[in-house]
Formats: sequence, structure tokens, C-alpha cells
Amino acid sequence: MVEGAINTATSKYFESHIWAIINKYNNVTINIDNVNYIDSNGLSILRNVYLSCLMKYNIAFYIVGNGCKEIYDDFRFNKVA
Repeated sequence: MVEGAINTATSKYFESHIWAIINKYNNVTINIDNVNYIDSNGLSILRNVYLSCLMKYNIAFYIVGNGCKEIYDDFRFNKVA
């Protein structure tokens, strides 16, 4: 469960936390129901982690929930998902 804002101030912590989960469980599902804001830095980190998992490491990475429409728009615009 991800909550609050993913922005310049929080994105590095967010990235390291996601990688810690991935390294421990070899997969990750994040729920964005409670994400209320994401800036371009946060989108970039989320996109890069997703693509690294998918293409480089063959690790399952899922984004679920109805929060923060910008995440879905960014992935669709950049043809990530």
C-alpha cells in the first residue's frame, strides 16, 4: 500500500523501499489507492523500476488501485504497460 505523495522529496526512499521488497520476495504489487500526488520524478522512478523488473530481471511488478490517474496516464502515454 502506497500512501500520500511520490515526489522529489520522497521518491528516492520510495525507490529503495520497492527494491528492498523485490529483493526479498522477487515480486511486488503496489496499491495506489491512497496516492494523492505524483510528480515527474516519482513517475520516472516508478516507470524505471517497472521496466527493470519486467525487461531486465523478469520479476513480476503490478500496480493496482484507483489512485493517482497520472500513473496510468504516464504508462499509457509512454507505452510502458
